[in-house]
Amino acid sequence: MTRSQILTVVDHNRIFHGFTYVYPVISRRAGGVSIGINLNPNNACNWQCVYCQVPNLTRGMAPPLDAVRLEHELDSFLAEIQQGDFMQTYVEPDMRVLKDIAFSGNGEPTSCQQLDIALAIVEKLRARYQLDTSVKTRMITNGSLMHRQSVLNSIAQLKQLNGEVWFKLDAGARNDIQRINQVYVNPQQHLARLKACAALCPTFIQTCMFGWQGEAPNEASIDAYLNCVAQVKDVVKGVYLYGVARPSYQPEAASISRLSREWLEVMANRIRALGLVVHVSE
Repeated sequence: MTRSQILTVVDHNRIFHGFTYVYPVISRRAGGVSIGINLNPNNACNWQCVYCQVPNLTRGMAPPLDAVRLEHELDSFLAEIQQGDFMQTYVEPDMRVLKDIAFSGNGEPTSCQQLDIALAIVEKLRARYQLDTSVKTRMITNGSLMHRQSVLNSIAQLKQLNGEVWFKLDAGARNDIQRINQVYVNPQQHLARLKACAALCPTFIQTCMFGWQGEAPNEASIDAYLNCVAQVKDVVKGVYLYGVARPSYQPEAASISRLSREWLEVMANRIRALGLVVHVSE
């Protein structure tokens, strides 16, 4: 084992063993090894968040799914984790636990038109490898397509796989959403999508906060965000609040800076005051 082989929270390289869809991540939020499923190997997303770590990101949707390849890769990787030396070779001792199978990657996973097939593959292999309830199946999403019935059907399907949704809400005001996520979104419409998702599967808000041109978020932006969170506090399971641990590959990267752990904890306490569980990671 060499130090260059060890995966870290700052290494989210999607390339592993020449796979197209499956890649390992040491997840600071999950607290161990996450098996990522990247349904957007074309680097296409319908949002373009300024902090995104995907190089050569383009606007668009997921390409057609090669279901045979996905099943082969996930089967091979689960076998390597359970029967091989993956953990010993690539993971520090304190993180050698499989925490989840997470649909994430280089774009919006719910834009895959064969998402139901991908979920069925996960269901099949969870059963084959006898993954228990300690291993979640997560959907990490910007939530923008939760008005589509096909996507909502998949979210209901996800719940049956010990599922959980991490739903992006980075800001509560139109101008902040436009600046951060590079989309025109009505906050109330986004909250309606969040409520529809949470009605079908346990859902957490995921929020990335960072400095912009040397300044932390101002009170007006924070108040707008807290107002949105307050409107859904009774339907979500909590909030994952995190900072920028890895460099952005977007044109706005130079405008982004990390916030201190202390700042994030103060922000977390303001969210907790609404009655929510908040998990913080820098």
